[in-house]
Amino acid sequence: MEHWLVCGGYMTFTRILLLAIASALVSLNVGDTLAIITRQTPSEETLTLRRGGLPQAQQPPENLIHVEIGGLRSDKGQVLCAIYSSADGFPKKGDKAVAHAKSSISDGHAVCEFPRLNAGAYAISVFHDENSNGRLDTNLMGIPREGVGASNNAKGHFGPPKFDAAAFRFSGSRLEVKITVNYL
Repeated sequence: MEHWLVCGGYMTFTRILLLAIASALVSLNVGDTLAIITRQTPSEETLTLRRGGLPQAQQPPENLIHVEIGGLRSDKGQVLCAIYSSADGFPKKGDKAVAHAKSSISDGHAVCEFPRLNAGAYAISVFHDENSNGRLDTNLMGIPREGVGASNNAKGHFGPPKFDAAAFRFSGSRLEVKITVNYL
């Protein structure tokens, strides 16, 4: 009996013939292999195997906060971003953030994205990590040596901005946020 290789196993010619009779063109999506059986004439069937399965449209991530960062004085290093859902730890304690993101810099701009967030109040802090050491460098008085920024372009008075000044409401779907980095 003649056998045909289909999706990693064997399928008899009779089964292929039955599938071909059922339709002039049948597509079977099995795992990541697409089997297409076409009927050219009543006595001739062709089996085509294609890797990758059926093409699927790319869906944009739901509940995404897209952050455009500008005002960067150079393309050196990276931009580190953190998003907070409460005043607890904002903006200095990264371990209290809901999520983190980082971005390379091109032409003085960077982009951070926070996908799959629930609706709620958030505040974002960013800094230009010029030496790529993963932390905000400060002088002896605690003043940042690297550029910093926050959502709503909130600024602090004798310290970092408050959560309430940087907070915004996110109702879901997609939100665009722009932040300008400042060097103190």
